[in-house]
Amino acid sequence: MKWLMMVALLVVAGCSAEVPSAPEARATMPSPAPGARSVLPSPAPKARETMPSPAPKAREAMPSPGPTATRAACKGTSVLLGEGFPEVRGTGQGAELWGLLFAPAPPLARGEEIKIVWRMTGEGPLRVRATLPDGTPAELAWGPEQHDGSSWHKPGQEWGTGFVFPKRGCWKVELTRTRGSGYVWLPVR
Repeated sequence: MKWLMMVALLVVAGCSAEVPSAPEARATMPSPAPGARSVLPSPAPKARETMPSPAPKAREAMPSPGPTATRAACKGTSVLLGEGFPEVRGTGQGAELWGLLFAPAPPLARGEEIKIVWRMTGEGPLRVRATLPDGTPAELAWGPEQHDGSSWHKPGQEWGTGFVFPKRGCWKVELTRTRGSGYVWLPVR
């Protein structure tokens, strides 16, 4: 019984003990001038404050970070800006549509090939075209190429395309499947 009390005392003493700070170390550090910002490091946090949070279970899905900013493209299409490439959410009819722009945030560059990866729900093969309101078509340099998988997590199947937009303006990119269709508007400078 006596050894059990000794163990309990050691555990309690060990959990509540703090490492004393060295007063001589603090005394030798100069204070900043009034109105100046200190560039000295902050004191180290106490050990119990630095405990890492438990790791997520391997099978739990981690949410993707949300956009840090939203910018209007043209004719109501919003561009979502975050840590990666800009994203656009399309207007769908019987489908959900997302585009991942492998380019700086719009407006897109005229005359350059722009890679866009699409995610779209629905059924059937994908057909894609881009036009200006006056009927001018963009060049579909390649695609749509179906992707088997990726790290971009949006609903639907995934395809890649390459477009060259020959003129400035607000381009309507239309995507059609056997079941479901959608579009986005993209500005080109």
